[in-house]
Amino acid sequence: MKFFITGGTGFVGRHLCRYLLHRGETVVTTGTSRQHPLEGEPDFTYIRADTAETGPWMEAVKTCDTIINLAGRNIFRIWTEKYKAQIRESRVRTTRNLTAALPDGQNVSFLSTSAVGYYGSRGDEKLDETSTAGDDFLARVSIDWEKEAFEARKKGVRVSVMRFGIVLGTDGGALQKMLPAFRSFAGGRLGSGRQWFPWIHIEDVIRAVHFLSTQPDARGIFNFCAPEPMRQREFARTLGRVLNRTSIFPTPGFLVRLVAGELGDVLLSSQRATPENLASAGFEFSYPDAESALRQLLKA
Repeated sequence: MKFFITGGTGFVGRHLCRYLLHRGETVVTTGTSRQHPLEGEPDFTYIRADTAETGPWMEAVKTCDTIINLAGRNIFRIWTEKYKAQIRESRVRTTRNLTAALPDGQNVSFLSTSAVGYYGSRGDEKLDETSTAGDDFLARVSIDWEKEAFEARKKGVRVSVMRFGIVLGTDGGALQKMLPAFRSFAGGRLGSGRQWFPWIHIEDVIRAVHFLSTQPDARGIFNFCAPEPMRQREFARTLGRVLNRTSIFPTPGFLVRLVAGELGDVLLSSQRATPENLASAGFEFSYPDAESALRQLLKA
């Protein structure tokens, strides 16, 4: 197959490009970085482009069988009003442009990212793919993001929306930001730690994306999070145990909000999400529990 991937220079995008190339697939990817670490590899093309804007990059979409949309500004930054607009537009406008670029009536699969932030902060409520949306900033972004993706169904395209949880890896994402504190014996829970932490190992993300791309009947919403959700305080204890470090230094909720602003509310939010539709489709997780995931990532 020939894959077109937006956001190919990001954390998940780099891993996905490498995985597909190792499987012998052809990959065309976009990003805003000057270079891609895989440039020069056979069957790999990098297009430097801001996909939130229309442009020549859209022509490459028409030559591919599977379109995977990973583009979006990193949320792990202070949210000024200007940056919130960039978070939204990088996702919504890219998806709108991809939908416009997709050919009519061809056998094309479109896998578009969203986030479990769609549900908002829901306490202990169990959340599957049928659960309703929240009403905070990330929920509203996700609603609009998914709406643009599902517009592609009007062209006869098979659409799968992937609601990502917190992707664990050592070269990007939340875990990379957490490790310095834990390795310095200063790690611990955030706020009360009672909030649910919808995590997933980077390898399971990549395998699940590829799995959906190969399933002709896989369409609709898919929660991308491990089947064994856990509270954030338990995740912190597990991370400390794997690193052989204490995890007894909590960061009070007011301090999280003081330092991170509106992003602090996201860090303290609770989504008890489960991957019901991935399981029903037959996907099997390599890392269903956090301890095995962290030990593999940290080689502990």
